[in-house]
Amino acid sequence: MTKNTQLLVLAFLTLSLFAACVESSQQTEAISVPKGKLFIIGGGSKSPEMVLQMVSLSGVDSNGYAVILPMASEAPDTAIFYATKMLLQANVHNIYPIIFDSVTSHNDTLLTRLKGAHLIYISGGDQVRFMKAIANSRIKEIIQQAYQDGATIAGTSAGAAVMSQKMLTGEQLKYPIYTGDYKTIEANNIEMANGLGLLPGAIVDQHFIRRQRLNRLIAVCLENPQETCIGIDESTAIIVNGNHEWVIGRSRIGNGCIFTWG
Repeated sequence: MTKNTQLLVLAFLTLSLFAACVESSQQTEAISVPKGKLFIIGGGSKSPEMVLQMVSLSGVDSNGYAVILPMASEAPDTAIFYATKMLLQANVHNIYPIIFDSVTSHNDTLLTRLKGAHLIYISGGDQVRFMKAIANSRIKEIIQQAYQDGATIAGTSAGAAVMSQKMLTGEQLKYPIYTGDYKTIEANNIEMANGLGLLPGAIVDQHFIRRQRLNRLIAVCLENPQETCIGIDESTAIIVNGNHEWVIGRSRIGNGCIFTWG
C-alpha cells in the first residue's frame, strides 16, 4: 500500500467517525442545544481563512472581547504572544490573556471576565497541564456555561483534546517514556483523564495523520464503544454550531483544498 493510499484510507475512516459523531451529537443536543459554538483545531498552522471564520462565528470582530487561555503551554507568555498576533491579524483588538493558576483561578474579577467573553481560545501544549491549572476552581463550569450562553470555545492541539469529557492525556501506560509513536493496538495502554466535557459522547484526538495516531484512536474506540472517537489532522478544524457540524481547513492529503478532512 502506497503512502498516498494509506492517507486516503485514514481520511475515509476519520470521515466515517465524524459522521457518526454528527448523529450522536444531534441526539444529545435535541435535549439541550448550546447557544455557543465549538471551533476544534487539530493543531499545526492555521490559515488566515480559518482564523477569520473562527472570529466571524464568535462575532468578536465587531462586539465583545476574546480571552486567551495559555495554561496548556509550558511557555504561556509565548503562547499568548502568538495567539494575540493571530487575533490582531483577524481584526480583533479586545483581547485579554489570562493565566490561571492556584491563586488567580479564584480571582473574581478574572472569573467574571472569562464568563463574559465572546471567544475563549485555548492554546496548544499539554492538555493535562491545562486541566491541572483549572482544578479545584469554577473555571470548568464557567467555560461550560459560557458555551451554553453563546460564547465560541476554540482550541488547538491540546486545546482540542480538552473539549471532550474523556480526554486523551498523550501518555501510554505500558510505555512510560514518551516517544510519540503508537506502533501497535494494545488493551489497557492509552491513558485517559477528564476534560471540559463540551462535546458529549465524543473523544477528540489531534495531529491525527501528521503524527500517525490511528492506532491510538482505534485502541480508544475499542475500549470506549459508547463514545464516538474523532481524529482531526493538523490545519483542520471541526466546527460545532447547534445541531450542525462541519469541517474546514487544509488536510495533508487535500493539496490545500478547503473542506478536506484529514
